[in-house]
Amino acid sequence: MQAATRTKYGDPSVLSVMEVARPEPKPNEVLIKVHATTVNRTDIGVLTGKPFVFRFFTGLFRPRYSITGTDFAGQIIEVGSNFKDYSIGDKVWGFLDYGLPTHAEYFVMQESGNMVKIPNDWSYNDIVSCGEGAHYARNFINKVNLKSGQKALVNGATGGIGSALIQILIHHNIEVDAVCATPNIELIKSLGANHVYDYLTEDFTKTSTKYDYLFDAVGKSDFNKCKPILMPKGIYISSELGPGAENLYLPLTTLYLKGKRVIFPFPVDIKASLAFMNKIIEEGHYIPVIDRIYPLEQIAEAFSYVMTGQKIGNVVISMN
Repeated sequence: MQAATRTKYGDPSVLSVMEVARPEPKPNEVLIKVHATTVNRTDIGVLTGKPFVFRFFTGLFRPRYSITGTDFAGQIIEVGSNFKDYSIGDKVWGFLDYGLPTHAEYFVMQESGNMVKIPNDWSYNDIVSCGEGAHYARNFINKVNLKSGQKALVNGATGGIGSALIQILIHHNIEVDAVCATPNIELIKSLGANHVYDYLTEDFTKTSTKYDYLFDAVGKSDFNKCKPILMPKGIYISSELGPGAENLYLPLTTLYLKGKRVIFPFPVDIKASLAFMNKIIEEGHYIPVIDRIYPLEQIAEAFSYVMTGQKIGNVVISMN
């Protein structure tokens, strides 16, 4: 089978698409034919081993998996003798944030793995675009007590996390404003944002509007600059550590001060995220955003594009 492989951490130049042996499922595994996967921000960490903390999950000195990948959408073609929950022919999708060898035509998944069935009538490309970003978006909002009618601002609205976060917040009856660049304003409005700040022409931290939540999905703001636009008990959450890793210690200090707070969105429970996404997809409350689709042979180019930080929504690798 064809797969994207590497033997060391590094930039996209370490990747090679080559012929490797197709894996054989053990009794508690299934063999999945991959129809679509993505290159996302988590994949960048798996490829480069940066930040260094990634290596505690992916391999300290060299990658645990030679094949890259973190997510998939595909079909089960072989079932291990002890595997009970799925059958040959089932269409499934899933995600693991410290790596799955899914940038390949086939891979094996354990019965305990993060996998659910694909909703009816959803394409492989569309459903695989509902994984990584949506999981992290859900882990923003499961850290707070959302109440219908509250107001939230999403910075970095066009990324995988941001575009998912807008839709999930609206699903919870939260009023959403967003921040993006001029060319993407209409896209973000189409996802349901009420007001969109164009960061190329205005500074959203100078607005007179106050928010219950400020969610920074790209980590390009900081708490002190955003404090003035938060409500007295407002909450700031960023996807990044912030200047001087402040988003790791500010959750403790701001909790003690009992005013405006910082919370860090440690991601947990991928299975719950997959189940939640299936639910809102089946209810018609979610539209995946896809920027580009690459074939597996161009996966290095896909990684290079994602590393520019300019992708809109998701970058898909199609195996078809």
